[in-house]
Amino acid sequence: MLKINSEYSKGILFVRINGNLNRRTSYKLSDFLVPTILKHKIKFLVCNLYNLESIDGIGIKSLERCSKAINVNSGLFQICDIPKELECKFKNVNIKKTLNEMTAIKKVNI
Repeated sequence: MLKINSEYSKGILFVRINGNLNRRTSYKLSDFLVPTILKHKIKFLVCNLYNLESIDGIGIKSLERCSKAINVNSGLFQICDIPKELECKFKNVNIKKTLNEMTAIKKVNI
């Protein structure tokens, strides 16, 4: 099961993911975020993975699709609070990583 909590604050879209991001659930993230990013021209997205239980290659690809949508708007996509047991899956992923949401806000410098 996948739950997505989103909040727009200080010019940044914060997305908190709970549950499993895998082949069966990743479409929910892509179908929700990519059109939202493009329609509202969102430049800054922070994805908090603190409550992420598991992720597979398809889930990582859905995060990369969100990153590409942010790049279309010349923005910055960051992931934060990666659970220790899942850090190895993000080693070769070309997405900026940050410690938590507060450090992500500082990197954006709005």
